[in-house]
Amino acid sequence: MASPVLAERPAVEPRPGRRRRPGIGRSDQLIGWLLITPALVYFVVFLLYPAVAALYYSFTDWNLRTAPNWVGFANYTELLFNDVEFPHFWKSVQVTLQYTLIAVPLTLVSALAQALLINAIRRGSNTFRLLLFLPVVTAEAAVGAIWRWLYDPQYGLINAALGLVGIPKQNWLNTPELVIPALAFIAAWQCGISMIIYLAGLKGIPESIREAAIIDGAGPVQRFWKVVVPMLRPTTFYLVVTGTIAALQVFGLVYVIFSGGGGRSVTGGPEQSGLAYVLHIYLYAFRYDAMGAACAMSFMLLVLIMIVTALQFKFLKQEAS
Repeated sequence: MASPVLAERPAVEPRPGRRRRPGIGRSDQLIGWLLITPALVYFVVFLLYPAVAALYYSFTDWNLRTAPNWVGFANYTELLFNDVEFPHFWKSVQVTLQYTLIAVPLTLVSALAQALLINAIRRGSNTFRLLLFLPVVTAEAAVGAIWRWLYDPQYGLINAALGLVGIPKQNWLNTPELVIPALAFIAAWQCGISMIIYLAGLKGIPESIREAAIIDGAGPVQRFWKVVVPMLRPTTFYLVVTGTIAALQVFGLVYVIFSGGGGRSVTGGPEQSGLAYVLHIYLYAFRYDAMGAACAMSFMLLVLIMIVTALQFKFLKQEAS
C-alpha cells in the first residue's frame, strides 16, 4: 500500500523557460555564425551601407568632390516640379513605362513560344536550350555591337529581311517612334531565363490532365488555352512581377546601344526617345555632377517599383485554375 505522504505530494511543475534544443551546442552555433559571416559582411558592406548612404545623400547637394550640403527635400521637389533644372526627368519616366509595357509582354510571349517548342522536341532539346540561353550570358557590349549592326539602316540584316517582303528600310535607332520597340525586341531576344522557368512549368503540368483533355476531344489550340495557360498562371505571375522590376531598371542595354560610334552620345537616342530612367540617374550622377539628385531619383524609382509590385499582387491572379 502506497504511503499517504507520497500519495499526497503534488506533482512537480516544470520550470518555465526556453528549452534548449537537443543536439545544438555552443560549438555548433559558433560554426553556424562563422559560415554566414561572409554573407553578412557582404550584405552590410555592399548593400545596407550603400543604401543608407544613398538615402542620406538624396537630401544633400553633392558633386562627389566637395562636402555634401544638406538641402532637405529640395532634390525631390525640384525633380517633380522644376522643368528647367531637370528638363528630361518626366521624359525618362515616360520612356521607361512605355518600354516596360512593350518589353514585358513581348518577352513573355517569346519565352513561352520557345519553351513550347523545346518541350515538344524529343531529341536534342538540351542543345536547343543551350543555344536559346546564350543571349543571356553574352556580354552586353557584344549584344550592343551585334544589334547596332542588325539595326543598321543601310546594311543591317533586319532591313534586308524586310526588303524581301517589300517593306522599306527603317532607321531603327535614329527614329524616335521606333527606338522603344527596337529595344523591346532585344529584350525579347534575351528571354532565356524566362524560357527556362516556363519550361519547368510545362514539365510540372500533370500528364493526366493533358490526356483527359485529349479524351474529351480538345484540339491543340483548346488544350493550350484551357490547360496550359491556366496551369502556368503562377509561373506567368512570377515572370510578370520580376520582368516588370527588371524593365523598370533597364540600363546596360540602353547605355551600350547609344554609346557606340556613329556620332551617338549617351543621351538616350534621338529626342531622348530611349532615355531610360536609370540611364538618366547615371547621367546626373557621373556626367552632370549631381549625385544628390541622382540618389533622390533612385529612391523615387524604389517607391515606384514597390507601388507597381503591390498593384500586381492585388489585381493579378496568382494561382492555377
